Amino acid sequence: MNNDQIIEKIRQFMMEEFEVDEDKITPDANLKLTLGLDSLDYIDLVVVIESNFKFKVKPEDFTGIITYQDFCDYVISRVNSKELV
Repeated sequence: MNNDQIIEKIRQFMMEEFEVDEDKITPDANLKLTLGLDSLDYIDLVVVIESNFKFKVKPEDFTGIITYQDFCDYVISRVNSKELV
């Protein structure tokens, strides 16, 4: 799976699972403030990530993730590192 496919998959589940308006999904969109994710959504987000991308997420992984781009970069790096193993 290449980076563009990963980003598209993330965009799709943000719209479908979390009912985020497509127009709000921009690289600098704040996950909490702009996209409206709350702490329960973050738990659901972990489940969606793990089921879609087949890697385990640790809670501390989310400490530096603020924007949509941060989130995409995190998933891309985890998917790419997993594929190298």
